[in-house]
Amino acid sequence: MGYMSQEGYDKLVAELHELETVERPKASAAIAEAADKGDLSENSEYDAAKEHQSHLESKINELKVTIAEAKIVDTSRLSTDAVQILSKVEMTNMTTKKKMVYTIVSESEANLKEGKISIKTPIAQGLLNHKVGDVVDIKIPRGIIKLRIDKISYE
Repeated sequence: MGYMSQEGYDKLVAELHELETVERPKASAAIAEAADKGDLSENSEYDAAKEHQSHLESKINELKVTIAEAKIVDTSRLSTDAVQILSKVEMTNMTTKKKMVYTIVSESEANLKEGKISIKTPIAQGLLNHKVGDVVDIKIPRGIIKLRIDKISYE
């Protein structure tokens, strides 16, 4: 079950709507068009269109499950005492003194460009339940990093 923000939930619902109302009819049209070109046994265009449709249907089904199982978190009721899902964490890398800011989100909302990391990442896992001022050793693929939690907030 995925905990997520209302914004993340709304994005998934919009993506599902787009796939069902725009992409699905396009895929069906592509199959029909390819089928009109004759012999299906040697029709790579038809095979590709069927393959695309199959991937599309899988994606639609995955989204439906994610949406059905989603638990929307009311961020106004979350505590900033310790890091948890949807926490925006400002921290300092104690080795490089570099400041970093990440928001911990569900896997489906993760987007590194937006500073949103999945709760399943080593950094998120290492930060969970820690408080402001804590220095946490986190094992990442390149070794161990020391992060000091400077601030916990919600967007």
